[in-house]
Amino acid sequence: MIKSLLIANRGEIACRVIRTARRMGIRTIAVYSDADRHALHVKSADEAVHIGPAPAAESYLIGEKVIAAAKETGAEAIHPGYGFLSENAAFAEAVVKAGLIWVGPNASSIEAMGLKDAAKSLMQEAGVPTTPGYLGDDQSLKRLKAEADAIGYPVLIKAVAGGGGKGMRKVDSAADFKDALASCQREAKASFGNDLVLLEKWITNPRHIEVQVFGDTHGNIVHLFERDCTLQRRHQKVIEEAPAPGMDEATRAAICAAAVNAAKAVDYVGAGTVEFIADGSGALSADTIWFMEMNTRLQVEHPVTEAITGVDLVEWQLRVASGEPLPRTQDELSICGWAMEARLYAENPETGFLPSIGTLETLSLPAATVRLDTGIETGGKVSSYYDPMIAKLISAGPDRETARVKLADACDRVTTWPVHNNAGFLSRLLREETFIKGTATTGFIGDHLDRLTAKPAASDQGLAKAASALRDAERAMRTPSPSDTPWAALTGFRANAADDLECWVDVDGTPTSVTLTADQAGETHRLRDGVLLIEAGWPFKVTLPQFGTGSSPGAVSDGTIASPMPGRVLAVDVADGDRVSEGQTLVTLEAMKMEHALKAPFAGTVTSLAATVDAQVTEGYVLMKIEPDEA
Repeated sequence: MIKSLLIANRGEIACRVIRTARRMGIRTIAVYSDADRHALHVKSADEAVHIGPAPAAESYLIGEKVIAAAKETGAEAIHPGYGFLSENAAFAEAVVKAGLIWVGPNASSIEAMGLKDAAKSLMQEAGVPTTPGYLGDDQSLKRLKAEADAIGYPVLIKAVAGGGGKGMRKVDSAADFKDALASCQREAKASFGNDLVLLEKWITNPRHIEVQVFGDTHGNIVHLFERDCTLQRRHQKVIEEAPAPGMDEATRAAICAAAVNAAKAVDYVGAGTVEFIADGSGALSADTIWFMEMNTRLQVEHPVTEAITGVDLVEWQLRVASGEPLPRTQDELSICGWAMEARLYAENPETGFLPSIGTLETLSLPAATVRLDTGIETGGKVSSYYDPMIAKLISAGPDRETARVKLADACDRVTTWPVHNNAGFLSRLLREETFIKGTATTGFIGDHLDRLTAKPAASDQGLAKAASALRDAERAMRTPSPSDTPWAALTGFRANAADDLECWVDVDGTPTSVTLTADQAGETHRLRDGVLLIEAGWPFKVTLPQFGTGSSPGAVSDGTIASPMPGRVLAVDVADGDRVSEGQTLVTLEAMKMEHALKAPFAGTVTSLAATVDAQVTEGYVLMKIEPDEA
């Protein structure tokens, strides 16, 4: 058995691997960048090595630094986690050449599945059903456009080296193809250093189903059943579950057998996931499910498989890497119960899911009711350099409904501040009738985004609780005068009566009348300048009103185009003096591995252009101004 392990990753997956390794008596070594010097994974490991500046391209993505750290600390093996170098065949090979154990598949397997076009060709040869499309070498706009026209719209443009939802564009019409291709190629080049693409027929009502497979060095390959990852936003998974709703035994047997055949075709060793797309317009069946790609690593959503099988997949990885056979045979694996996972991100659904960056002054996660995989703690920082995941919340129960209710209730109680999160959005998704019925398709979130991200009004009972907390805090600090206190307007006051009164507070900056009663609900947390009320996962900042200050909510934009978050300028689509129309893309930013297009708020002329490609900008940086057309 491996005695010492370096984890070539950060955040929650590094902490996850460390947890299992420690249970197995394995010494752990973390690596960290400047931005992660005080991160939780660094504190959790037995030893830690600094490997460079904050940008991943200068630290976590430099294989030589990672291998040097392993050598320096006497590590026997390297676990790549997911992301970063986990599916880099050259790095896997370099690890082995350095005399270290690679906790993952052989470099040849990674390489075979790393390029989606080659992988699809290989799967076709192995008899695995694949989605119709174009896999050719001719990458000219003319040829790609012609192939898309022949396939029929909508089509999906997909980077051959892509992953994690990046380098993918759905194209609905021939007129949109050129711009979508350019955007896809630019993102693929920036993310993977490879702008080659393939085309696939877009399945109109798709479901995303994947199968966990595992192989060892003794020729054994098993599956650990399927997961459903259909709920996605911009091709990124939001909520996952196992098993898949509506999956009958015959279809399960067929899809799992296809996944095992895919793994056998590349002599697979270790943990891997074979992803399929299914036609969700009717009942699931073997002839309406097609291979999409294989991820040659541990998946983010692996905990739901662990929950229904009773298997620790990281332990299996370490045992297989140590040369042991798989701990169980296929006949010894079975499904027990149901599990769901929600990805909690530092992002604000109210602002189009813009990343929320900063220090988590307040962090409260419902550890008593669900499994929590996290890589951050109170006082930790969410950086613009990395993925904005705060935690994964994983529920389990004897049936789907039990797991769903448990996870929704857990999302209700998540609290982070001043960093925003998507818990309210997750809670609402889990209570959607379509999700409850198990009939959602991958387009569900996009089709209902406005409704799903609309912040509800705070309840009267919740505001009463928050106002009471404010009142108690103020009374403890001073005795206010009648002219400046919100508690002055007593309604129906009488001696020895219940402590009821009407008052004014600001809720997210909006003056609101509140009647304090004994019937009060909602989770509240004290802030330095008010109270944070949490209801169904949505935050409401409740403060004392600022009397006489005045405000101008809903003011019309003056045409200033400012960066809504720290990030890098990917593209500037206009020049000084250009005339633009309302909604036209002006500049594209990249933050936390996502592209964000800023558009013109109205028709006008570009002035004061300060945006340049590759520039790093701070939140609020003025990129340009739009002078409105004269009426």
